[in-house]
Amino acid sequence: MGKQMTEMLKGTLEGIVLAILSARSAYGYEITVRLREMGFTDIAEGTVYALLVRFELRGLVDVEKVPSEKGPPRKVYSLNEQGQAYLEEFWRTWSFLTERLEQLHKGGG
Repeated sequence: MGKQMTEMLKGTLEGIVLAILSARSAYGYEITVRLREMGFTDIAEGTVYALLVRFELRGLVDVEKVPSEKGPPRKVYSLNEQGQAYLEEFWRTWSFLTERLEQLHKGGG
């Protein structure tokens, strides 16, 4: 991933991960795998875990500890009502930005 992509991704990764969680509950590694399947191959697991901790602290997700076959219980994250509202705001902002960028791209600046 190039530097420009990395910088743009920093601003949108929260929304991307919340969108993944809106589809279904998941633990950190599952989210990382899903991101890699989507082509975000350079995202480190640690980045995802740090984001999940921030979501938890901000009250955007509910967390359930689920027994694991190997090792300690896994923390499974699910989007709660506050997280859903935050995601909806992200999509409104995203739509606004993409519309304006598309105008600029087509020369309508």
